[in-house]
Amino acid sequence: MGRVSLIAAITVSEEREWSSSGDSKTEDEDKERRSPREKDGRDKDKEDCEIFLVFDGNASLKKRLYRTISVLRNSSVQTILGAALKTFHISDDPKNYYVTEASESNMGLREREMDENIPVKAQLKTPDGKRPSIFLRYREGKDTNSIKVYPGGLRVSCSYKNIQINKDTTTEEVIQTALRRFGVEDKDPESFDLIEVLLDKGVTERKVDRNAKPFQIVVQSRRESLRQYRMTRFYLQQKEDPHGPSISLYVGNLPTGLSQRQYEKILLDIIGKENKWEKFDGIYYEYGSLVLVYSKPDVATTVFNILQESTFDDKQILALLLPNIQPHMIPDYVKPLMVFVNVKSGGCQGLDLITSFRKLLNPHQVFNLENGGPLPGLYVFRNIPYYKILVCGGDGTVGWVLSCLDNVGQDAECQSPPMAIVPLGTGNDLARVLRWGPGYTGGEDPLNVLRDVIDAEEIKLDRWTVIFHPNEKEQDETKMAIAKDTNSANTTEDPTSIFVMNNYFGIGIDAELCLDFHIAREEKPDKFNSRLHNKGVYLKMGLRKMVNRKTTKDLYKNIKVEVDGKAIELPPVEGIIILNILSWGSGANPWGPEREDQFNKPTHYDGNLEIVGVTGVVHMGQIHSGLRNGIRIAQGGHLRITLMCEMPVQVDGEPWIQPAGEVIVLRSALKATMLKKSKNKIKRRNTEPSIFFPEKEPLQASSPTEESTGL
Repeated sequence: MGRVSLIAAITVSEEREWSSSGDSKTEDEDKERRSPREKDGRDKDKEDCEIFLVFDGNASLKKRLYRTISVLRNSSVQTILGAALKTFHISDDPKNYYVTEASESNMGLREREMDENIPVKAQLKTPDGKRPSIFLRYREGKDTNSIKVYPGGLRVSCSYKNIQINKDTTTEEVIQTALRRFGVEDKDPESFDLIEVLLDKGVTERKVDRNAKPFQIVVQSRRESLRQYRMTRFYLQQKEDPHGPSISLYVGNLPTGLSQRQYEKILLDIIGKENKWEKFDGIYYEYGSLVLVYSKPDVATTVFNILQESTFDDKQILALLLPNIQPHMIPDYVKPLMVFVNVKSGGCQGLDLITSFRKLLNPHQVFNLENGGPLPGLYVFRNIPYYKILVCGGDGTVGWVLSCLDNVGQDAECQSPPMAIVPLGTGNDLARVLRWGPGYTGGEDPLNVLRDVIDAEEIKLDRWTVIFHPNEKEQDETKMAIAKDTNSANTTEDPTSIFVMNNYFGIGIDAELCLDFHIAREEKPDKFNSRLHNKGVYLKMGLRKMVNRKTTKDLYKNIKVEVDGKAIELPPVEGIIILNILSWGSGANPWGPEREDQFNKPTHYDGNLEIVGVTGVVHMGQIHSGLRNGIRIAQGGHLRITLMCEMPVQVDGEPWIQPAGEVIVLRSALKATMLKKSKNKIKRRNTEPSIFFPEKEPLQASSPTEESTGL
């Protein structure tokens, strides 16, 4: 084959390996982790194996991004092809692909297709000491191709249509054919554009020129990167927005708590008065973010580009162009789904999930929480009267989304959308109670997760307001400290703190361990992405607490508890845990199973909290292992707790040291509607979700070459 480009040779010493999971690793790092027996066995196997560096196209070669495969030296070309397809998660017919060896010459880097009839070892021209580099290529040569075209904002009854194209087919003809296939022949093709959307590390859009040849675009895309080609979609988009010419620009990472006038001044100083917005369509003071509305696309694009390159107070300003989703764009029988993914949770699981969901759904329904948190998504769906939310993350992520709903939900059409969970990371107590499991392992098909969301039942979750009010003496000391730091004679700052609790609230030994763990994780966050490792750290900290028990040893003597107006006598405990749900500390149940006593059977929607005591670290370990329960102390809906000295406390896993004072826990007016996974799975046909979830029609499954007939 012809020369690809004049690119320097690839050597093992120059590059880091990328495994099929996307993780980078070096050979020395891998060796250090092996036991002596493993080293001997692996080294022997290594002598019989050949490691190939696999590139999926020219773009990956330029960026030096490759994945590795290991095969026996006497393997056939078909074996190498199969391994290469597997490492890129390509399940198409292998006959559509081939592999070429990339070899050096004086003219640069060249590639040559490997002959299926000759052993691989006999074909390799890579010098000794270097690992062979190969390309995984798509076998072009057909006169026709097909592309999936999605309807965008058109209200039609199918997800997409496969449009046949040849080398001479223009974008104009694709638009005409797609409109006809979607059954909207009355629409003027001139009022539509064809948009190429890349779902890689965000959503990138590009308008395809009307005279361009999509056939060439497809061929070139496959040549550059098979992975990116598989993450590319084509959409029809009306040139004029059917619900009005408005473009919403989300701006974040600004200072919190400023006035609208102050925000306006900051932005105008950056973008210039000539680029001023039509209106502010929402200011989230607590988060330092807002939404600007423009009517002219060119001005909005200019402002977007300026803000992306701008900082304020040494912080990079966040700018996002938001999609416009309105109720009339959604059929009456459809229940939309919004997906939030915390890509930092669960190692690389969040990244895998966001990629999968952007393929299965309209990518504008899937939001990366790294980009502005939940607010951009909640703004986009603000006018939709009913929708569901799927949160991919830990209990902290769920609490984050609920907190944002508390702030903006009252201004939305759907104030309390039901929420499902894909549990990532550690803990996941709320997910366990709602039957979503202890943690996503990566083995479950994301399509099945979407089916589970459809089948899940709506339930209510009680939420609680926790008010911390330090003693007057503590307040005076706080004021004096603030005055000293600010050279001020007096301050009226109120030290009262208010939190919303979803899961549980701990005082004493439980909170102290949580605080130690939190500090350790803050210092070395990279080491805390394994559930097993986290439990090991907890164990070590617990053993240390058994020796040093000064902080919480006499806790029961240093706090007073009042439940529904009645004083409660505490047993000798080192910690109390106030439960809203019957799961704590990664799946343990301190309250224990139902039994005959003076207490009612607890639920997470009965308006009551359960208070249990733990006598120490050993008792906590026994609760975790299921050998014992906590000490049942009380049950009620209004708590008043007096702290006679500073104590470690934690609310939903967020720990700190609380000064002496009073703590009030009362039922919050804020409600949450959650989705509980169905215990008895409803048997469905094989289905594939489309842009939205239809209520009346099941989702339709299709192969990559078949058309989807469900919405």
